[in-house]
Amino acid sequence: MSANVGGADKVIRIVAGLVILGLGLAFKSYWGLVGLLPLITGLVGFCPAYVIFGISTCKK
Repeated sequence: MSANVGGADKVIRIVAGLVILGLGLAFKSYWGLVGLLPLITGLVGFCPAYVIFGISTCKK
């Protein structure tokens, strides 16, 4: 499992994840849990979907 999520992509994923989680809490909706996916992939630096499509935003 090598990193395939680059710097700007990480920031966008973390911010989007936090926003989605926050909106889920504000509206008391379980849909906010969807925000965990971009948050975790941003923090870990690895996206399984990128592997499937052969994408990498990480500088080599």
